[in-house]
Amino acid sequence: MTPGLGARKTALLLEHFGSPEAIFRAPAKELEAAGLSGSAARSLASGCSFEDAAEQQEKLKATGTHVVAFTDAQYPPQLRQIYDPPPLLFAQGRLELLDTVMVALVGSRRPSTYGVVAAERLASDLALAGVTVVSGMAKGIDTAAHIGALKAAGGTLAVFGCGLDIIYPAENRKLAGRIAAEGLLLSEFPLGTPAHPQNFPIRNRVVSGLSDGVVVVEGVQYSGSLITARLALDQNKEVFAVPGNIT
Repeated sequence: MTPGLGARKTALLLEHFGSPEAIFRAPAKELEAAGLSGSAARSLASGCSFEDAAEQQEKLKATGTHVVAFTDAQYPPQLRQIYDPPPLLFAQGRLELLDTVMVALVGSRRPSTYGVVAAERLASDLALAGVTVVSGMAKGIDTAAHIGALKAAGGTLAVFGCGLDIIYPAENRKLAGRIAAEGLLLSEFPLGTPAHPQNFPIRNRVVSGLSDGVVVVEGVQYSGSLITARLALDQNKEVFAVPGNIT
């Protein structure tokens, strides 16, 4: 919650100081020496985010949201291996899904009928095989993937690009409730974080990072799904694409 302090810099600070407590105790000059900008170092050293953090903790309790830290045993091992793993994950639902084989299904927000059918079918088959289906709960292919997994009574994990208390798109409110009950909602963004456009490419690296493989069901050339595919390749993940009519 400190401005100017992202996932990568947080990881470097933890490596340098050894623990969050040591980071919070360090003076601004020491934080700057560890690589922080002056403004971020002063903000962190002043403790001005403490009240925001305390307020966040109350919201977490009220909404039944769990926090999984990078240092926790429950933190997904696959995600731990990427270049910039989130220091914290906010979660609602079945935390045990974090320790399963996961495959991401991604694609267009405006898919063809064939794309929707293919996504639902693949998700159902994966779920029946005991694989957790990961997606971003966007319109289109993401929604079809989550629905397919739920239809097969399997595990599905939705990664948000906002706080877990902000349902985006709003039309997926019912689906989000069902995933929270039968699957897992996950975000690296604190509660109350709006769905800013810049959050979604950040979210995509978590979708691919969690997964053992990424399936692009249907997508246009310059799209979030192809960003996810490129991220997956950078992370040495298997990348798959659905060809022409598989039926």
